[in-house]
Amino acid sequence: MNNVYVIAEIGINHNGDVELAKELINMAHNSGCNAVKFQKRDIDSVYSKEELDTPRESPFGTTTREQKEGIELSIEEYKELESYSQSKGLAFIVSCWDSISLDLVEEHLDVKYHKIASAMATDKG
Repeated sequence: MNNVYVIAEIGINHNGDVELAKELINMAHNSGCNAVKFQKRDIDSVYSKEELDTPRESPFGTTTREQKEGIELSIEEYKELESYSQSKGLAFIVSCWDSISLDLVEEHLDVKYHKIASAMATDKG
C-alpha cells in the first residue's frame, strides 16, 4: 500500500501577512499534512503594465499593482516561513510563476520540490 502525501495549498491566502501564513502552516501541521505550498511571482514579469494600472480597490490601495504588491512576500519572509515550516516537520514548496522568482527561490531557499505554475506552463520567454 502506498502512503498519501498531502500538500496544503496556502498559495497567496496569507494576504501578505507572515503571521497569517504561520497560522495557515500551523493548521496544515495540525491537520497531518506533509508539506505546505506557497506561490511567488515577479509582478512586472507576470502582469502587463496596463493590467497593473487598472483600478482595483483593496486594503493595499486603488490599483491592481498595489493589490499584487501588497500580497507578495519578500524572499526574506519566505526564508522565515521555510524555517517555520521545517520546524513543524513540513516540507516547504514554492510554486514560482516566472523565471525571476524561480531563480530567487533557488538561490535563497532550500526547497526540495517545485510545482510548475500554470502560468509557467505556457511561458515562451
